[in-house]
Amino acid sequence: MRWPRALGGLLLAGVALGGAALLLASFGEVPPRRLADALERRARGHDGLAGDAARLLARAVGALDARLAPLPLRPAWAVGVQPQGAAAVPALREQLALDDAQLRQALAQARPGDVITLLPGAWRLSAPLDANRPGRADAPITLRARRPGEVTLEVDTVEALRVSAPYWHVENLVLRGVCREHSDCEHALHVSGDARGFQARHNELSDFNAHVKVNGHDGRFPDDGLLEHNTLANSAARRTDNPVTPVDIVGASRWTLRANLIADFVREAADTTSYGAFAKGAAEGTRMLGNVVLCEHRLRGRPGSRVGLSLGGGGSQPYACRDRRCVVEHDAGLIEGNLIAFCSDAGIDLNGAARSLVRHNTLVDTGGLSARTGASSAELDGNLVDGALLARQGASLHGSDDLATPLWRLYLGSHPQRALFADPAALDFAWRDGPPRRAAAAASAPTDLCGASRPAAPAYGAFEDFRACTVLTPR
Repeated sequence: MRWPRALGGLLLAGVALGGAALLLASFGEVPPRRLADALERRARGHDGLAGDAARLLARAVGALDARLAPLPLRPAWAVGVQPQGAAAVPALREQLALDDAQLRQALAQARPGDVITLLPGAWRLSAPLDANRPGRADAPITLRARRPGEVTLEVDTVEALRVSAPYWHVENLVLRGVCREHSDCEHALHVSGDARGFQARHNELSDFNAHVKVNGHDGRFPDDGLLEHNTLANSAARRTDNPVTPVDIVGASRWTLRANLIADFVREAADTTSYGAFAKGAAEGTRMLGNVVLCEHRLRGRPGSRVGLSLGGGGSQPYACRDRRCVVEHDAGLIEGNLIAFCSDAGIDLNGAARSLVRHNTLVDTGGLSARTGASSAELDGNLVDGALLARQGASLHGSDDLATPLWRLYLGSHPQRALFADPAALDFAWRDGPPRRAAAAASAPTDLCGASRPAAPAYGAFEDFRACTVLTPR
């Protein structure tokens, strides 16, 4: 009686393999990890031989991609919150706040040039704070702690700080979501409408769905923002049907994301897709520079798709778009000098993103670099990709000087770019045998991810020597 069952299992496995081949042929270039995830999702609704065969094939395909299991080390890198924090700024008037009531009073009375300093301590925030008094470009209003880690706001409300007026700066704060239900802790910072010129520097934001949310309101968009040296992460997978994206920018233009550490943005509900950061909604001019994105660092092994950095994200509804049409999701973006690792889906994703420039990024243990839809076009230069460069659905990628792995080699379990590093699972991205260097000078930033000067013949990827970037300490 066992032989018919075994033969049936082999037959179903063959059918599943044929289905996988058809899937690959139908959808074009699909990396092994995405195919394995699709097979696993298909298996969930089936018991018996069909489900067993699909799960077996998913494991076999997934094993070809040789996913890494990163060690839970705490990186002390030149990205994210730094011990010295943001330097003090001259104040026309300083207001001190020791508790929730004093902070709300200071926000309500804020004037251009004010510095609102939170004194050391911690308290629970059970209702949103509003920053709705305007600053000026030459006299912003600053909300800050004197040093990182001195002030912790435990957030038990949907939004912690709502910024709707121009020229606010937020510095050196710790905001931690503590909601019982994950859907009740949406945003640490919600920047909307007329809040142009917003800056957030050296803040630690944890346990939110979209830590920083940026969007338009009443036809106005908070352009020209800056996120620099922030750490955005979650301590547990987010059990929510709401979008999970630590930096979620819709419609706002010319934002810069620089030197941030973004990690562990796992979504367990809905379609389980999440992004480290995206800009979409007919935005333009976004710059993502020198960030480190670890999609699955301390949270790993969950099903679903984690994408690193994206121009276009999952697309926008027309009403949310800057032009009310979203002819393109993003125009003229720059993604440069980022390290992106441990993603179950693309490390860099371009969706409806026109005239993008993607250069000198390092992608390790991701689904590669993917461009999709005919509106997407990108110039590539000097990237080091442990994965494939994929143009799908009419997208176009241009460039001839990148290190990447052909798709067919991934299906043979080959990862030549990953082998360039000493021990990426231990977050050791030092070169195993010296850096792979480009033959000609590149039109890139003068310094790399670690702050080192780029030579005339730079290394491929985000850094010249990663040892200049990091000291690792145990958890």
